[in-house]
Amino acid sequence: MDNAYATTAEQPVSKTKFEIVKEAKRIEESLLHSSKGHFAASSFWSHFHLAVGLPLVILSAVAGTAAVKNLDKNSAWAVGIPVAVAVLSAMITFLNPSKEAATHLKAGNEYDSLMNRTRIFWAIECSTDEPDNVMQSRLLDLSLEKDKLNKTSPQLPFWAFWSARKGIRRGEAEYLVDKPPPSLPGQ
Repeated sequence: MDNAYATTAEQPVSKTKFEIVKEAKRIEESLLHSSKGHFAASSFWSHFHLAVGLPLVILSAVAGTAAVKNLDKNSAWAVGIPVAVAVLSAMITFLNPSKEAATHLKAGNEYDSLMNRTRIFWAIECSTDEPDNVMQSRLLDLSLEKDKLNKTSPQLPFWAFWSARKGIRRGEAEYLVDKPPPSLPGQ
């Protein structure tokens, strides 16, 4: 058996437990992509809200000031600013970026939580003397919980998935504790 899938137990691992750990690692990897994707989507919508909301506030103030100062009706400002305010207001209302950001952040946190429990399952719980059928049942529970999250979470935009994948490949999801220690000179 591939040592990469071995548990920390010193006794030989059964074929069933080996496959349980392997499947749990698949679930963990999928959850990693989902959680990071939702975090990317949340970040986008938070930035979008600021990028549209701040100009909306500023343009609204300018439009109000222009109305008070009674700008020339032929001025491009007098026409352009209220039109921009209307367009940006419609975008904010229709897209509701703050709600989108919060929804994706919640989904990302739920995927992250399940990913952590899955990692603890395969790294620690699977190295106990629990019978294989108990471990199979626990794995099925984790898988069903992932399926439920997939059904109840908002759809992950394609670009958010690719952004997450790119970050994962750059090592953004790695922990220092999981990396081999640096070798000392002369070793």
